[in-house]
This record gives sequence, structure tokens and C-alpha cells, in this order.
Amino acid sequence: MRTPGVGCRTFLNLLKTHTPVQLFSESTSVLSSLGLKSPSIEVIKNPDWTTIDNDLTWLSLSNNYAITFNDSNYPYQLKEIADPPPVLFVRGNPNLLAASQIAIVGSRNPSTLGEETAFNFAKTLSLYGFTITSGLALGIDAASHRGALSAKGYTIAVAGTGLDRVYPALHKDLATEIVNTGAIISEFPPGTTAKANHFPRRNRIISGLCQGLLVVEAAKQSGSLITARMALEQNREVFAIPGSIHNPLARGCNALIRQGAKLVETSQDIIEELHQYYQSDKKILLLPDESTLDLEQQTLLNRIMFSPTSIDELVQITGNSVEIISSMLLILELQGYLEGTAGGCYIRLK
Repeated sequence: MRTPGVGCRTFLNLLKTHTPVQLFSESTSVLSSLGLKSPSIEVIKNPDWTTIDNDLTWLSLSNNYAITFNDSNYPYQLKEIADPPPVLFVRGNPNLLAASQIAIVGSRNPSTLGEETAFNFAKTLSLYGFTITSGLALGIDAASHRGALSAKGYTIAVAGTGLDRVYPALHKDLATEIVNTGAIISEFPPGTTAKANHFPRRNRIISGLCQGLLVVEAAKQSGSLITARMALEQNREVFAIPGSIHNPLARGCNALIRQGAKLVETSQDIIEELHQYYQSDKKILLLPDESTLDLEQQTLLNRIMFSPTSIDELVQITGNSVEIISSMLLILELQGYLEGTAGGCYIRLK
């Protein structure tokens, strides 16, 4: 792992002919014949033992693991991708990597509705027995992890750094929660800092681990669409939640649907598609209807769109006064059914 010039493909090609022990005992000429360059051979012949000792110290800590490609705990579904990581570093439960997984990804700057949607989908899918996989990023990723945790389900976070650090740092508490019941994994060894090119590499692991991938909100050019393309290349099911044509955060999802991703409105749409992976020993827990709205409030809520709706429109549709409408809107907003937007409009959340 610590040898410069040895990426995933070179590493795995070397494993086809040599065990690591054999490789380190080979002569310089043999190593050269295997296609290794001088800087790589130099490190194999003279390893940086200080760094290796630091790695071993990290691995000696409770809940820390390194799973190699030929380890029985290495996830079989990840072996199917074009360039699987030769080593996976894990904090938490390594057995969880073999679980049936649904990945949820999306914008780092989602709408309130998008965050709530990701949270609710993750929660419901967790109750069905799926493990929720995401990237520990701000926005949709974090909401997905939290949704799974709220259902006392399992979640896996795939990091773009070494596991001796948390990125972004404000997710330190979330990372601790995930490790306690699930797992955080990375192909990058301890000490690796966040770099821009690490995250597309991380994304192929997110898609590679899952049976299906759900995109909640994504702009036309976004990392989530890269992950979705990888999922399609890896022969995974791709799902997308549609949105308003006026919402820039919906354009990526709408584009995916045009390209063949499955349009999703409820968790059941995903369950029906992935029923062969459903954990039948875990029955869905139906949540009680928490609605405390009276008929008039419910009728008004039904008039409010999931795109901005003005008070003037509601007055015209219902025939009620501005004062009555404003009073009911305040109640609906306090109960989390909608939120105010710029220009005196409201958008429905659920």
C-alpha cells in the first residue's frame, strides 16, 4: 500500500503471481520484469518502517481493521468492479460489508426538503433491513446516515481520507455514532489527508458496495452523477427522485431519469425492484400517523405545492382571508409540513 507507483491495478496484477511475502523476497531484476519502476523497487527493498509502524499501531487499536483482497471478509460485490481496492481499512464492524446495501447520495447543499427526503428514505429502507451506504459528506450523505441511525439500523460511511481523521471535521460526532453500530471504511491508509482526486475514487466504492443507488438531489454537474454513472457501469440499479424543472438541484436527477434511471416516489418503489435482497427476517415497522391537522388545515396543505406557492394564490383558491390563511400557514410551518421561502411563498415538505 505504501509503495509509490503501485495503484490498484498494479497491486492486483502482482497478487496474481506473487504473495506479498514472495514479492518482498524477489530480486531487483525480477521486480523490474514485473513492470515495477525504480522508485517502487527502491521502496520494496527499503521500506519506510516508521510509517509502517504507525500503520500497525493504528491497527492495534480497538475496532480498527485492514481487510485484504483475499480476506474472507472482503465484500464480494466490490470484487466485481473494474478496479477494486486491494486493501480496505475499517473502523467498526467489518462483517457489515457483506450486508445488502442501498447507497444514497446527493447534493452537499440540499434544500430542506431534500435533506428530509434522504433522511426518511434511509430510515424506511433501514427498517426493511437494508444497510445504508453513503460518503459522510455534508448534506444528503449526512442526512442518509442519520436516517439509518434513527431507525437503529446499520450504515456504512466511505471516507476519502485515512480513518485516523474525519472529513468534514464537523461530522466527528456522526462518525462516532456510525462506528458504534456500523462501519467507516477507506482505501486510503492512516495519515492520508483530504484531496480533491480522492473523492471520485471513493465514489466507485460507494456504488460498488451497493445493490442499488438512490440519488436524491443533484445539480447537472455534480459528484453524485459521477457516482451514478459508476453504478450503471458496475451493473447496479440506479434510482432518482424527480423534481421541479425550475429547481437546479433537480436537474441532475431528472437527467438520470431520462437516461434510464428508475423514477422513485416512495421507498416501496425501491423495495419492489430489489426484493431479492430484502432481509425478510426484519419486518417493516409502520410508523403511526402523527398528523394532528383538522380538516381545514389538511385541505389547505393539499393546496400547497412542492414548489413555491404564494399566499395570494391560496387566498384565490380557497376564498379565505389573508389573516386566516396566514394563521393556518404558521401552524403548518411549526408542525414541519412546509417552510417559507423568499417572496412570501411557501413550499410543502411532506
